[in-house]
Amino acid sequence: MNKPQWMSDPDIADIPQNKLDFLQLMVSQGNGLSPKEMLPFLMRVAKQGKENAISFSPEELKRIVAVIKKSSTPEEAAKIEKIMKMKQKQDTGN
Repeated sequence: MNKPQWMSDPDIADIPQNKLDFLQLMVSQGNGLSPKEMLPFLMRVAKQGKENAISFSPEELKRIVAVIKKSSTPEEAAKIEKIMKMKQKQDTGN
């Protein structure tokens, strides 16, 4: 499998490869989901991450999102922002 370009960005070079691989798997599995399907999907992904002892610091997430958005279309970038807002709401319990 070829590595997506974003995974080679120097801004995330210090993030462990297993975390990036997990994130890429999540992105590929979540591709094409409707907004209604997205929240249950994110919950499953979070559970998988915990089971595999994979977690991201807020700083890692911020850098990864910034790198992914560099090569995203405006529509993809908007979707990323929406997902991140959903995650923030989930994390704060709102």
